[in-house]
Amino acid sequence: MLDHGSLRAFARIALIAASVMAVAGCATNPFAPAEPPPAAAPPPPVPGVAPGSPQDFFLNVGDRVFFDEKSAALNDIAMTTLNKQGAWLSRYQMFNVTIEGHADERGNAAFNMKLSNSRALAVRDFLVSKGIERGRIRTVGRGREGRAAKCDNISCWSQNRRAVTIPSERGEIPPPAVRRP
Repeated sequence: MLDHGSLRAFARIALIAASVMAVAGCATNPFAPAEPPPAAAPPPPVPGVAPGSPQDFFLNVGDRVFFDEKSAALNDIAMTTLNKQGAWLSRYQMFNVTIEGHADERGNAAFNMKLSNSRALAVRDFLVSKGIERGRIRTVGRGREGRAAKCDNISCWSQNRRAVTIPSERGEIPPPAVRRP
């Protein structure tokens, strides 16, 4: 049986051994919080594309966001892209943008026009909330015209439910708007 003095000596030795192991990296604490995984680095810019060019915006930022059927609500994926657009537009203030809202071919023309306008406005309002001046943003509803994909199934319809952000340098004439009654 160990006496009190022997227990104290044993405890000291155990404490010293634990300290040496921790310093040497041999000890692990299963209750310690796990280190967060390293943050994913943004993809490298595309070679040969000038930073701050429309091609840079298209290839490195992303020019379009997609919507659910009959909706102008921004989802998490859309907001991630729009956050990148906002950062790019803040950095390159020599650009204005035109936001084109689109709808799929289902539904009547009036509903699709209204929905495409709502999608363009949702993108505009998000960018404005990120500090982009409203005066730098022009919105256009395209309705079901200008479809990205032309076929009669869900894969095409989902590609057509979108808003596209088109940068143009200030002073340039932006793409023409389609006038609808």
